[in-house]
Amino acid sequence: MLKSQIRKRILKIRKEKNKKNIKICFAKVLNKIKNKIIGGYFPVNFEIDILNFLKELDNKGEKICMPVIKKNNQMDFCRWSTNDILNLNKFGIPEPQEKKKIIPDIIFVPIVAFDKKLYRIGYGGGYYDRYIEKISKKKSLLKIGIAHSCQKIKKVPLNRFDKKLDIILTEKGIIQ
Repeated sequence: MLKSQIRKRILKIRKEKNKKNIKICFAKVLNKIKNKIIGGYFPVNFEIDILNFLKELDNKGEKICMPVIKKNNQMDFCRWSTNDILNLNKFGIPEPQEKKKIIPDIIFVPIVAFDKKLYRIGYGGGYYDRYIEKISKKKSLLKIGIAHSCQKIKKVPLNRFDKKLDIILTEKGIIQ
């Protein structure tokens, strides 16, 4: 099956699943987060909402950053706090108005579909794969995918640009 076909099928399933307000247990990765720079995301299109978790970390003094879309299908992460002003990017996704770039130690990655080998399908723009490729040359980056268990597929069709995640969190637990 093509990635576009998988994407269409799983997005429909995810939309229905998200209505049930399933909780992801972030407590299972809290020990990896202390005193690290955390890269989050603003949930869209029924992605799992991690904003309350990020706000909790921000309130505890952890450094949070969020993606900012640039030209040429590139992405950076910029410092973010719960009180910061946001702008909508060309996709209608909120992003920090303040463009103070920061490189995360840990990045939470939204997922459309994933497999047991920790590969993912996103929306097809390659933003996260390019960012992971670029930053991994500079420093170690823990990549944590966030998904419903129903988004798991047998095998993600891979191309040479796809990057493997380190962990995937679902409502059923951790996949490593």
